[in-house]
Amino acid sequence: KTMCSGKLQTGLLVASYFVYLLVGAAVFQALERTAERQEKIAAAQMKEAFLQNFTHLTVAEMEQFMKNLTEAIQNGVYPVGNESRIEDSNWDFSNSFFFAGTVVSTIGYGTLHPKTTGGQIFCVFFALFGIPLNIVFLHHVGKMLSLLCKKLGNYLYEKGMRKKKIKFLTLLFFLCTGILVFLCLPSLFFQITEGWSYSEGIYFAFITLSTIGFGDYVVGKQPGRNYFSYYRSLVAIWILFGLAWIALLFNL
Repeated sequence: KTMCSGKLQTGLLVASYFVYLLVGAAVFQALERTAERQEKIAAAQMKEAFLQNFTHLTVAEMEQFMKNLTEAIQNGVYPVGNESRIEDSNWDFSNSFFFAGTVVSTIGYGTLHPKTTGGQIFCVFFALFGIPLNIVFLHHVGKMLSLLCKKLGNYLYEKGMRKKKIKFLTLLFFLCTGILVFLCLPSLFFQITEGWSYSEGIYFAFITLSTIGFGDYVVGKQPGRNYFSYYRSLVAIWILFGLAWIALLFNL
């Protein structure tokens, strides 16, 4: 019975965790999308005005343009190319889900952030409850993985291996498979999708999974590259399980 209730608990936890992320993503999207659209239109108009008058701009006007341009880029608006880019939102569902994941996992790249008052206040409360939920979730997934470790250990013990050797081998096994599954393979995937070098992919994967998250490399952000629709959501799921793997390593 305890095994069954444990499984039910874990199932409920995983479900509620993903529901929490999905609801958060939907709220961020609703709060931020309109403001972002207005920002993009303003940036396009600013560029238009600059292109019409750039031959006789004063130094002060030029300075102001540079200031506005820098601000737009910091807010994730790139006034490059034609008007059609106004329709591509940084706050579509995939991006919002990715953002929600980086908030609760405390990575916080800083490239995407709420700019409306509502979005910022919601972000505070979302993180306040989301971070503890994330820790509990990672702990549970780590526990499930360490049960696998135990099973592997018991199997080796029955085969007549010494306990110390078993401990060393299970740690080695989980270290190597984890490095392969969470660092080496994803880096190859990033190399193909993002056009980074393999070492940049490794660097990004490590900076992300260690929750340092500088934000100098972020997936799905390069203007002019075509990404498949749920790319960032997939990366968010990779992050969550990668963090669980790291939590397991600490457990071991």
